[in-house]
Amino acid sequence: MTAQPQDFISVGAPLPEKNLRAIRAALVVPEDREAFDAGLKAVLDEVRVGLDLGVLNAFVHRWWISACDTAKDPEGRRQMHVRAQQALAGEPVPRGRPWREIFAARGIDV
Repeated sequence: MTAQPQDFISVGAPLPEKNLRAIRAALVVPEDREAFDAGLKAVLDEVRVGLDLGVLNAFVHRWWISACDTAKDPEGRRQMHVRAQQALAGEPVPRGRPWREIFAARGIDV
């Protein structure tokens, strides 16, 4: 399953275009931007060696989804990184709603 533009409802900013420049500009959370830059360097090295643009297309798609998530809820994205850092540090992390409950509320049967 892949995310499509209509899967994201933007509250504030419009969704970014699906290209590297627009995606990077949409990543307002520093952790995302740093990961994007490091990942882009790695994927371009991989393309250069393997001559396979498929890995670049997959990279663009994956980061486009994150950029859309950021456009929809930048504060939620920041909080995700805070909770991730807490979990990595071994600190207790507050639990959210189970994903099955979220899907059920949206009428999605899993």
